[in-house]
Amino acid sequence: MAVCEITGKGKMYGHNVSFSQRKTRKVFKPNIQKRTLMVDGKKAKVNVSASALRTLRKKGALK
Repeated sequence: MAVCEITGKGKMYGHNVSFSQRKTRKVFKPNIQKRTLMVDGKKAKVNVSASALRTLRKKGALK
């Protein structure tokens, strides 16, 4: 299952809604990327969501 190892963000459920308002089940999956990051001074491969990568860059943890 696609889960961000930093934020814990996972899949969410909702509906596809047609023009006639008929609702069918839908799964929204997070945009998970496998990246090599420095964790406690060591390189580690981590499954991270794209939004978490943006936040890490904004806060200065990544370059």
